[in-house]
Amino acid sequence: MCFMCFCSLIWNNALRMTAGHDDESDTDSSPRVINNNNNSSSSAKAKSKEKRFSDVFGLQLEVTSHLLDAEKRKLEILQREVCGKGQKSKCASAKAQRQYERQKASLARLQFQHNILEQEYREVATGMFTKYYMSARSQRSLPHLGIRQPVTKSRPSIFGTIAHDDNDNDITQIPGSSNGLSATLPRTSKSRDSRTTVTVKPFGDRDLTRAALVYEDGNLVSGSLEACVQNMVPTAEYYPDRTFLFAFLLSSRLYMKPHQLLHDLCQTCVRQQRLNSSHLDRSTLIKFGTNFMQLLSEWAETFPYDFKDERMMKHLREITQKLSTLEPTLKKTAGQIIQGLMRKLATLEKYEDVLVRVNMAASERMHALRANPASFQVNIMDICPEPHVLAQQLTHIELERLTNIGPEEFVQSFIKEQTSDSKNQKFHDFKKTRNLEAYVEWFNRLSYLVATEVCMHIKKKHRAKLIEYFIDVARECFNVGNFNSLMAIMSGLNMCPVGRLKKTWGKVNMDKFEILEHQMDPTSNFNTYRQSLKAAMQRALTAQEGACDKIVIPFFSLLIKDLYFLNEGCANKSANGHINFQKFWQLAKQVTDFLTWKNVDCPYPRERQTLNYLLTAPVFSENSLHLASFESENPESDMERIRYKSLKLQCEEVNK
Repeated sequence: MCFMCFCSLIWNNALRMTAGHDDESDTDSSPRVINNNNNSSSSAKAKSKEKRFSDVFGLQLEVTSHLLDAEKRKLEILQREVCGKGQKSKCASAKAQRQYERQKASLARLQFQHNILEQEYREVATGMFTKYYMSARSQRSLPHLGIRQPVTKSRPSIFGTIAHDDNDNDITQIPGSSNGLSATLPRTSKSRDSRTTVTVKPFGDRDLTRAALVYEDGNLVSGSLEACVQNMVPTAEYYPDRTFLFAFLLSSRLYMKPHQLLHDLCQTCVRQQRLNSSHLDRSTLIKFGTNFMQLLSEWAETFPYDFKDERMMKHLREITQKLSTLEPTLKKTAGQIIQGLMRKLATLEKYEDVLVRVNMAASERMHALRANPASFQVNIMDICPEPHVLAQQLTHIELERLTNIGPEEFVQSFIKEQTSDSKNQKFHDFKKTRNLEAYVEWFNRLSYLVATEVCMHIKKKHRAKLIEYFIDVARECFNVGNFNSLMAIMSGLNMCPVGRLKKTWGKVNMDKFEILEHQMDPTSNFNTYRQSLKAAMQRALTAQEGACDKIVIPFFSLLIKDLYFLNEGCANKSANGHINFQKFWQLAKQVTDFLTWKNVDCPYPRERQTLNYLLTAPVFSENSLHLASFESENPESDMERIRYKSLKLQCEEVNK
C-alpha cells in the first residue's frame, strides 16, 4: 500500500471515530454531554477547514503521483529504445541516449517536487490523526494538536512558485532573471483562517489587487487570471511546477483561448527578459531559453491538439524563431519540438481518416443489406466463436479510441457555443477534434450491434445461444478490465427489443447475467462499479509493463457525467472575480486518471477479420430492432400490437 493510501485510510478512520463519538454524545443523555454552543461552533469551523485542507492537499499529491508514474513509463520506454537502437546504429543510439538523459532530468525534477509534497502530507496526516484520535478518546481539555506549520525557509513548493520567510520584511520576490526583473510581492498578514494573499506584479499597468494569488495553508486556491499566467512564466532561475502547469493548461481554456494564453505568455517573456534589447547576457539567455523551450515542449506533448489552431502554430514559430536567432544553440531544440508536434498531428489526422473510411464502409454494408437481406447470413459467432477472443478485440478498439482522445477535450466539451449575451459569452471556435464524440458513438454502435445480432435470428435457440455468447464476452471484458465494452454489451442485452423476448430468455442461464447486472448496478451512483474500478486500478499499479493487468478502461459515459457535474457544481470564479483553482485541482485529478488509463499498449494479437466485422457490420435502427423483435416473438399487449402495425406500415412505405 502506498503512503498516500495509508494516510487516506488514517484520515478516514479518524473521521469515522470522531463521527461515531459525536453520534454517541448526541444520543446519550448522561452528564458526559457538554452543552457549549460557542465551543461547538468554533470546533465545527475548525474541523470543516481542516477537512477541506486535507482534501485539497491529498488531491494535489495524487495528481503529482499520476504525473510521476507517466514520466516513469516514458523513461522505461526510452530506456528500451536506447538498448535496442544501440545494437543497430551508434548514431541512432546517441540520439536516443540524449533524449533519455533529458527525460531522466525531467523525472528527477518531478520526483523532487513529489517527495517534498509527500513529506508535508505525512506531517499533516500525522498531526490530524493525533488530534482527532485524542479528541475521540476523551472530553478533557487537551493542548491544541493541529497541523504542523510549514518550514519557514525558502524552498520549492508543489503548490506554486511563492515560498518566503516569515521575517520583518513584507516584500517577497518571485524567482526571476539575473537582470533584476523579478516582480516584488507585497504580502498581507495571515488572517485567522490561515488564508494568505500573495500579490504578484502583473505584466500590464493594472491594479495590483487584481493580480493576487490566494493560498490557504500553503495551497493555491484562487487568484486572478493575470497572476496565474505570470506564475507559469519561466525565467533563467525559475521553472513552474509540473502539477500547476498541467492543471492550469488544462482548465485555463474555461476563461481564455489557448492561442491567447500562448500569446500573453510570449509577450510577457519578451518584455520580462528584454529580448528586443541589443544588450543581452548570453548565460542568462541560455538558461531562460532552455526553460522556455521545456515549457513549450511539455505543452506540445500533453496538449498537442491545441496546435491544430493555426494561431497557436504561428505564435510557436514566432517565439522559437526569435529565441533561435538570439541564441543559435536553441535552434535544435526548437526543431525537435515542432517535428514532434507535427508527428502527433499527422497521427491524429491519419486516425480521423480511418474513422471516416470505417463509417463509410459501415454505411455501404447497411445499404447492401437493405437491397438484399438474404446475402447476409453470417453472425458474430461465425466470425469469432471464442468469447475471450472477441473481448480481446473489443479491448483493441477501446484502447485505440481512448488513446486518441486529448485531455483538453473533456474541458472543451463544457464550453458552450457563443451567445448574444456578452456576460455569458463562450468561445465557439475551440473544438478542433471530435475524438470524444467518436468514442461515445462507438459505445452506442456496440450496444446496437449486440441487439441486432440477437434480434435478426428467427429461431429461438439461435437467439438464446447468442445471448449466452454475449454474456460470456461481457464476463471476459470484466476480467480484462474493459468496463466500457462490458457496459455496452449489457446495455444492448437490456434494450427493449431484446428484453421483451421472454421465450428466448427462458432458455438462457441467468446466473452469470445476474452477476454482471449486479456489477453494473446504477443504484447509489454506480457504487458497485466504482468499487470494481478501484480494484482494477490497484491491480494495474502492481502489474508489470505490457501485462494484461495494466488495462483499465472505464465506463466512459459515467466518466463524462462525473466531469460534467464537477464543472457544473463548482463555480468558475469567486465573488471577487478570482478563478477557482480548487476546481482546477479536481479536474486535473480526474483527467490524470484518464491519462494513466489511455497510455497502455494492448498486449493481445489483432484478429483483422473480427475487428472489421465489429466496425463495419450492419446495425439496425431502433425501429428496425422493434420490428425484428415483434416478428421473432409476437406482440403480447395492446400497446405492442399498435406499435407493430405502425412499424409495418412505415416499412411498407419505405419499400414502395
